[in-house]
Amino acid sequence: MGQGEFGLTPEERRAYDADGFFARERTFGADELEALREAAERVVAIAESSAPTSEDYWHDGNRYREAAGSTIQFEHSPGSETVRVIEPFHHLDPALDRLIDDPRLVDPARALVGDERVSLFTDKLNLKRPREGSQFRWHQDSPYWTHFYREVHRLPNVMVTLDDASEANGCFRVIRGSHTRGCLPGRHDAGELGPLFTDPAGFDIDDQVLIEVPAGSTIFFSPHTVHGSQPNTSDSLRRAFVVTYQPGAARMFKVDAKREAGIAS
Repeated sequence: MGQGEFGLTPEERRAYDADGFFARERTFGADELEALREAAERVVAIAESSAPTSEDYWHDGNRYREAAGSTIQFEHSPGSETVRVIEPFHHLDPALDRLIDDPRLVDPARALVGDERVSLFTDKLNLKRPREGSQFRWHQDSPYWTHFYREVHRLPNVMVTLDDASEANGCFRVIRGSHTRGCLPGRHDAGELGPLFTDPAGFDIDDQVLIEVPAGSTIFFSPHTVHGSQPNTSDSLRRAFVVTYQPGAARMFKVDAKREAGIAS
C-alpha cells in the first residue's frame, strides 16, 4: 500500500506499534500555523455566540452545550464562560475543513488504518487558556468508541499543536505501551463520567511521557493509548486540534454524514 509523500518511516511504525505514539516536530510552518490559530479563534467566537439548540446540561458539575453543530464544553471553574472543547470543529471554518485533507495528516493515517481510503471519524479543538485550562484525566478513547465502531484500533488520532507545549502549560502526556493491553477498566469512584476514565490500577504511572513539543508539531497516538494532561498553570496558551481518522468512507462519530479525506479534487 502506498503511503504518499508523508507516510510513516520505519522508526515511526515501530514507535507506534511498541509505544502507542510518535511525534513529528514543526510539521507546519510559521505562516500556516498563524492561519490555523486565527481559524481556531474564529471557531471559538462562533461557539460563544451561537444559541444553544436546547438547555445547557451538566455532568459531574461541568457544563456542556449543543450549538452550531458541535458539542461545546466549558471550563470547570464555577460560573466560567470559557470554552474548553469544541467537537467537531471542521465544519465551522473553511481553513479547518481543508486541514482534514492535509497530506501531512492523511498520509500517515492511511498507513495506520491500513487502507488507502480514509475518512473522518471525529475532530476536537482543545483549548487550555492561561491559568484556567483544566486537566484532562487519564483515559483511553477506545472504551467509549468501541460502542460505535467495532475495529476501534483502526481509529488513529493526530494532534496538531497550535502553541509550544510544556509541562507548565499542561502538555499532552501518554502512558508508554499502555495500548498493548486493549480497553482497560474505567473508574467507578469518580462521578457520573468516571467509567470513561482509566482506573489507575490498570497502568504504571512511571511509564508516563510528557510530550513537550514546539508549536506546529503533530503527535500520532493509538485510541488504546492512555493519555491526559495537567492544568495550564502558566501565562501561555496551549491550544491543539485532535483529528481522528477511520478506514473507508464510514459515518462520522457525532454527525450523521460521511467525510472522506485526502481525495484529489
